[in-house]
Amino acid sequence: MPQLNPAPWFAILVFSWLVFLTVLPPKVMAHTFPNEPTPQSTEKSMSEPWTWPWH
Repeated sequence: MPQLNPAPWFAILVFSWLVFLTVLPPKVMAHTFPNEPTPQSTEKSMSEPWTWPWH
C-alpha cells in the first residue's frame, strides 16, 4: 500500500508548510483596513437619567 510510505507525503507536508509560512504572513500583515478607527475623546459624556416608570 503506497499511502503507508511516509517518505513522499512527509516531504510534501513540510514543503507546503514552508511555503505557507514564507508566503502568507507578509501578505496578511500588509493588509490594511479601509476605515481606520478614530480615537474617541477621553472626557465623559453627560447622560440624562431615564425617567421611565418601571411598574
